[in-house]
Amino acid sequence: MGKVKITLVKSPIDKSKRQKDTLKALGFRKINQMVEHEATPQLSGMLRVVDHLVQVENI
Repeated sequence: MGKVKITLVKSPIDKSKRQKDTLKALGFRKINQMVEHEATPQLSGMLRVVDHLVQVENI
């Protein structure tokens, strides 16, 4: 599996608890923060929940 670089580009303010918890589980605390994760099926499911808040880039 490859890696993906994920950047939080929109604020989670006024979003559902599920979306906020997903961002926290991904490791986000600030806007424009970048995190790297292994590309797994679990990760793609998490990204589907918050795809309108993040930008994903394959490495």
